[in-house]
Amino acid sequence: MQLSKKYILNPVLLILFWSASNAQEFNCRVTVNADQVQSSERSVFTDMENAFTQFINNREWTSDNFQNFEKIKCNMIITLENTQTSIGNFQANVQIQSARPVYSSDYESILLNFADRDWQFEYVEAQPLQYNDNTFQANLTSILAYYVYIMLGLDYDSFSELGGTLYFQKALDVVNNAQQANRPGWNALGSTRNRYWLSENLTNGQMVELRKGIYKYHRLALDTFNDDPDNSRKLIVEVLREFRKVRNVYPNSILVISFLDAKSDELINIFSEGNLQVRREAYDILIAIDPTKSNSYEKIIKGS
Repeated sequence: MQLSKKYILNPVLLILFWSASNAQEFNCRVTVNADQVQSSERSVFTDMENAFTQFINNREWTSDNFQNFEKIKCNMIITLENTQTSIGNFQANVQIQSARPVYSSDYESILLNFADRDWQFEYVEAQPLQYNDNTFQANLTSILAYYVYIMLGLDYDSFSELGGTLYFQKALDVVNNAQQANRPGWNALGSTRNRYWLSENLTNGQMVELRKGIYKYHRLALDTFNDDPDNSRKLIVEVLREFRKVRNVYPNSILVISFLDAKSDELINIFSEGNLQVRREAYDILIAIDPTKSNSYEKIIKGS
């Protein structure tokens, strides 16, 4: 296996190349699907796309300088539901995806592939989007800022051990500030696959080894894969062992689930070749922590 081709999880979620704008840390593409919404005023949806894209791409979210080639590529697909209770109120299902490049290749590895079904927000065409890190101003901008910080944290974690701590804390601050809103996705009740629990897992000291694993997986294994694929596979198995430990203690951990949502196809590709014993261990761990995809993981044993 050579890390040389663009990696595609799903054609709908393809991380696209697009022209660099005046972005800061991000090169994010936002798509608003309003097919379900019955409205004669369609211009608001184009305006929404542009406003969300500019909010993410044009703000400075860190104190670091990003070169164009360092900008984080992300894709946000917002599917609006036909559940408006009044003009300007929206509910949506959203898929958020980000990727990072792999050294010495033109391959991109998915860092985040997260489905959020709890978007409720207000939006008025041409109205500026207001956001402040220290206070809750609007559910929409809090949600957008939250995912910006999650993507930043994962990106930094993938290049340096625990490098994303500051941004995961900022995401948690967004969660805490949003408690007053009484909107879905921000609290511990109900679903364990929401924004609250993702932040809880990423800042939970009991799961710090998973964050260290993000660094080992990407910087120590993927970035050196073409030079020494056998060693890279062994390192990735070590990471999977840590995920199994956490999965055994926290069977509903959203951090484990989101990691596998981003990495399952990539892991199958990585372990479709190499030492059979290593592949067998990877397979055994994956079917234990991600049994719903056991049929797909059989490709690891069968080989390429």
